[in-house]
Amino acid sequence: MSSYCDVAPGHEWHGPYHDTEYGFPLRGDAELFERLILEINQAGLSWLTILRKREAFRAAYRSFDPEVVARFGARDVKRLMADAGIIRNRLKVEAAVANAKTILDLRERHGSFHGWIAAQHPLPRAEWVKRFKQTFRFTGGEIVGEFLMSTGVLPGAHRESCPVYGRILKQKPMWRTST
Repeated sequence: MSSYCDVAPGHEWHGPYHDTEYGFPLRGDAELFERLILEINQAGLSWLTILRKREAFRAAYRSFDPEVVARFGARDVKRLMADAGIIRNRLKVEAAVANAKTILDLRERHGSFHGWIAAQHPLPRAEWVKRFKQTFRFTGGEIVGEFLMSTGVLPGAHRESCPVYGRILKQKPMWRTST
């Protein structure tokens, strides 16, 4: 069975993401929020579609600043639903706003979104899914699994034989610290 490590290298869109982002640890709220929103929007679509629309997402969601997105109201939702540069799905748009508010709440209790993740760690994948579903909107098994692998919380983003794997290990991903 082929993996992302087989198909991504050299691809115009997948290559740079695979080589410099996928599986690398993220700690900033905006970075983590971006990845969560992109993973949510990928549901039912290809990752290539999301990568191609990424800059439009960044503009539409104001660089994924949770404080800004948490203040989005009905006018902003209407604007997002009319933006052909992003995925125009009301449930996904409303989830982004609700999840930004959740991140602000998590900041109060854990200092940051990353602080909340670290406070949960380590958990088996099924428990992560359960925790995310209790905390965030529009999160299921695939979304949570990809989010956690892509941000260095869970292993599996790269094969050990992939050259990127060693670079990720040097950054001490969260999954590595639990073994």
